[in-house]
Amino acid sequence: MTAAPRNLWRPTSGCDDTCLPAAGEVPDVPVARRTLRLIAATGMLLGGVGLAVLLPVLPSRERQAAVRGWARGTARALGVRLEIRGRLPRRRALLVANHVSWLDILAVLAVAPTRMVAKREVRTWPVLGLLAAAAGTVFVDRSRPRELPATVRRLADTLRAGRSVAVFPEGTTWCAGQDAAGCRPGGGFRPAMFQAAIDSGSPVVPLRLSYRCAATGSPTTAAAFLGADALLRSVARVAAARDLVVSVTIAAALHPARDADRRLLARAAESAVHLVPAPADATRTRLRPLPTVTPAPRAPTPAPGNELDLAA
Repeated sequence: MTAAPRNLWRPTSGCDDTCLPAAGEVPDVPVARRTLRLIAATGMLLGGVGLAVLLPVLPSRERQAAVRGWARGTARALGVRLEIRGRLPRRRALLVANHVSWLDILAVLAVAPTRMVAKREVRTWPVLGLLAAAAGTVFVDRSRPRELPATVRRLADTLRAGRSVAVFPEGTTWCAGQDAAGCRPGGGFRPAMFQAAIDSGSPVVPLRLSYRCAATGSPTTAAAFLGADALLRSVARVAAARDLVVSVTIAAALHPARDADRRLLARAAESAVHLVPAPADATRTRLRPLPTVTPAPRAPTPAPGNELDLAA
């Protein structure tokens, strides 16, 4: 674990390679089985190309079913089991989750095939970028902070149109390991995207993502995708793990008032995700209007970073 510099626009975690499991810590599967998993996952990715072509012409319900089935099938191909606790509201909502891995995207889409918010670079990823674009992903250009208000307005319009949106408001991945509070990105949940829920009158649904090894019954960081990690290395580590389980816990929805404070709303959602008591002022966000008096922020200067940062 290393100290993470504070940057409001491109947050970083305090994770490094020491946050990943040591050799032999997580039971693995034979080489032949992990090879079959990688072949199956490659097949699912190639199938995603055809799906990306079909998605724009499919009716909404069929499109959601197709995305959900593809996400679950891809996770299953990698040997990852999905567990879901709780139930999503039937109406459109802003879904916010903690961020551990690239697997988070599959987990969220498998539960709720919503529109995602992703960094612009995701659009260039082979197959995944094509599928993300076809699914209506909202891409954020991290090099242009002044475009953020327009992105928030676009999300609010999407919510008003009856479509849910999923965001990772921590802004970067981190290991989420036990006793790893120092690894969490500084500043907590970033509040910008919560304004879209307030403006559109949409509920905010916190999602808690956690990973464990069913073979040992213990939480694991095997799926964590950290700044110094390579994507292929991370995929290979997941395919090698025995009985890897990702749990998606759907917390109670938060219903912000029209003039609620997005910062307090973000703190309340973060408390629900990380199971820590919400500050009293954040709790009141659900119960009564809290006027926002905030000076216009100066656009921060983007800083380079290698971590997976899928939310602005």
